[in-house]
Amino acid sequence: VVVGGIAVTSLARTVADLGRMLPFEQAVVFADSAFFHKRRDRIEQADVLAVLDHEPRRPHTRAARRVLDFASPLSESVGESRSRVAVAAAGLPPPVLQWEVHAAADGHLVGRVDMGWPRQRTVGEFDGLVKYGRTLRPGQDVAEVLVEEKLREDALRDEGLSVVRWSWKDLSDFGPTAERIRSRFRPI
Repeated sequence: VVVGGIAVTSLARTVADLGRMLPFEQAVVFADSAFFHKRRDRIEQADVLAVLDHEPRRPHTRAARRVLDFASPLSESVGESRSRVAVAAAGLPPPVLQWEVHAAADGHLVGRVDMGWPRQRTVGEFDGLVKYGRTLRPGQDVAEVLVEEKLREDALRDEGLSVVRWSWKDLSDFGPTAERIRSRFRPI
């Protein structure tokens, strides 16, 4: 395709190529970004499949298909994508992404969480710095965001949910975080 007068690979071709070349986690981050549901120029899984089907014998095509099967348009950040890979590598059940939690009493929306395990009554939240800085509303203070986040978490707990949070440093060694998640799972 041509972008700004320069010939470049299409987004679908780029995702396919990166799926063939990069380690799984990094390839998932790129694929999630390309599929992201709020992205104006997003692509669909079928677009990348068409590229892979066009050259099925290229080396590492199977790895690219694995990335494609795992990728999700619901992952909203690099941290969430990396977290999903870590959750899977830890052998935890696949979470529901962007789970909307509604109050049992009246059905109002309590909050939308990064990932959740509804049957186990557990919520997982990746804490990057974006929500505490770049996404502030005009005139909003970081302290206000922190208080809102605390109130939201209290409301989730009021619905009988356990909340587990992690940050960038936890992604380097996710084992302890995976154990915290497992320990909060309610028996099914």
